[in-house]
Amino acid sequence: MSDAVHNRIALLRAEQGVSRRELAIALGVHYQTVGYLERGEYSPSLQLALRIAAFFGVPVEVVFSLEPFPRVGPAGSADRRAA
Repeated sequence: MSDAVHNRIALLRAEQGVSRRELAIALGVHYQTVGYLERGEYSPSLQLALRIAAFFGVPVEVVFSLEPFPRVGPAGSADRRAA
């Protein structure tokens, strides 16, 4: 089992039109920390993960997973139709 924590932070930021800097200010972290989180170079503490989920107004499971998230977009749509 991998220690990687997968996330949808970049996707959620894009959907809500939030910059890394804006998210960082809201969370009380350095904007580079948001980049590290998005790239999977840093795993958040439970407290930070919960604050990120609360910021976006979604359950923590929508933002973070121990398994890779399914792809979003035309390729993912085709995969669902074939299932």
